[in-house]
Formats: sequence, structure tokens, C-alpha cells
Amino acid sequence: MKVIDMRCRPAFLHDFFGATPGSVANETARWLNRRVGTRGDDEHYAASRTPEGFVATVRDAGLRRAVVVGRHTPSQHLPNDTIHSIVSPHRELIGIGAVDPALQGESAALAEAERAVRTLGLAGIDIEPGFGAPPRLPDDPVYFPVYELCASLRVPVFLMTGPTTPDPRFNDPSPVAKVARAFPHLSIVAYHGFWPNVPQALGLAFANPNVYLVPDMYLFVAGSRAYVDAANGFLGEQLLFGSSFPFRPIHQSIDDFQQLGFRDDRIEALLHDNAARLFGLATDD
Repeated sequence: MKVIDMRCRPAFLHDFFGATPGSVANETARWLNRRVGTRGDDEHYAASRTPEGFVATVRDAGLRRAVVVGRHTPSQHLPNDTIHSIVSPHRELIGIGAVDPALQGESAALAEAERAVRTLGLAGIDIEPGFGAPPRLPDDPVYFPVYELCASLRVPVFLMTGPTTPDPRFNDPSPVAKVARAFPHLSIVAYHGFWPNVPQALGLAFANPNVYLVPDMYLFVAGSRAYVDAANGFLGEQLLFGSSFPFRPIHQSIDDFQQLGFRDDRIEALLHDNAARLFGLATDD
């Protein structure tokens, strides 16, 4: 089975991911694993506290690719050079850069986004409006230059969505419709799939074929059945698999994904081909 894991981060990347055994942050990582249905060892990610252990974990899971996502917010910065240093030695790894134009300023953010793609070879740009200071919505004008740049570079924009935004009002899919319409050739990927606002997220994706949903770990919790139903219909080319490792085991997530009721003739696209197309990879790569 060919699999591209759209959201897969090593524990060593940050304490938030469980880098330090026995720390408060590590206990939070273990708690989140239990919360989203991890069976067995809730510290399964321990091996990924080293670069070698992370790559071994990815290979053991049989992944064709694993996507390592950067972050630039006032509370957490995972620099683009760090992401590049993790992914560049390994064919299996794809890196996503990150900028925050509200924090960095427009010109600096655009220069960094272009450097991340053109110089570092990262495959897209992550922005996290709801985690800003103050939090913003994705259709805030401050982000439009980033969207325009990514559209011109022909790389996707990744949005952090979901229930962990400081205020749930900033987990609203509707503002993304304005962005999708303004940039019809820009691929917009929503990590966490706007869960628990699932019907609204599906409505957004129905009207805008350039919007992709990656429910990742929230696909396995209550209220997510509609993602499956939609993927068996109109969303078949717009839903992508993500384990959200280290917050869920890769092997278990692949196995659980295949038991959710997706049509047999959609599984390969959902696990691999949709993501391959997004990144411009050959479907047999």
C-alpha cells in the first residue's frame, strides 16, 4: 500500500512533540495520544527523539513520503532552516516552510517564503492565522500577499485549523471561501480539516475544488463520519491522509483509516495519489 503521510513530525523537533521525557510537555503529548484513540503505548514516539530514530520510524511504517511541517507563530517557531536540515538528507521526507507576515512584516515574510521554496526546496508554506497575536482569520488582508506569492510559485498554502485555536471562532471554514475564490489556482490545504466544524468544511470544499482537507488525527474521533461519506462522493480527490504523528502512531492510523468505510476504489487516492498530485509527484513514486 502506497502512503503519503501529510502531517508527520519527529519528537525531537520541539518539546510540544514530546522531545523531553518526563517533562510537562511530554505528558501533554501522551494525553493527546490517548485523547485521539492511540492504542497501546502512549509514548510510542520515543524513538523519534533522534533524527535517526524518526527516519527509522517512517521507513518501518512503509511510508512513501512523510511531510514535516514548519511553524511560525508568536508562541512557537520551527524555523525553515531546521525543517530543511531534517528533510533534505532523506528522499522519504517532504518539508513545508512557514511564515507569519503579521509578525515578520510583509516584505520579510515574502522574502522568507520565497527563500524557503526556491533556495531550501520546501514544498509549500504554512500560515496559522488563528494562532497569531492577535488571532486573525485566513481572509485577513495581511495574508493575501503570501497567497499571491504561493500561487505564483505554484506551491500549496497550508492552514492550521481545528479545535486547538485559542478561540474557536477562529476555526471557521467560511473565510477560506474568499481566499479560494480570489486564488482559484492556489491549492489550499486545511490541516485538522476544521474539525469539529465538519459540515461547514465540507461545504467549503464542495464549492471550491482547490481546497483540500487533511482531518489527520481528528478523522478518528466522534463527529468525523461525514468526511468518509464525502470522500466516497465529491471529496474523493480533495481528502488526504495524515497520521499527525507523534500524536498518533503511523501504523495504527493507516490501519484505522482503512477500516473507516472508504470505498475500495478510493483508498489508494486518499492515502497516496491525491497528495502526490498536490506535490507534483508521479503517482508511482
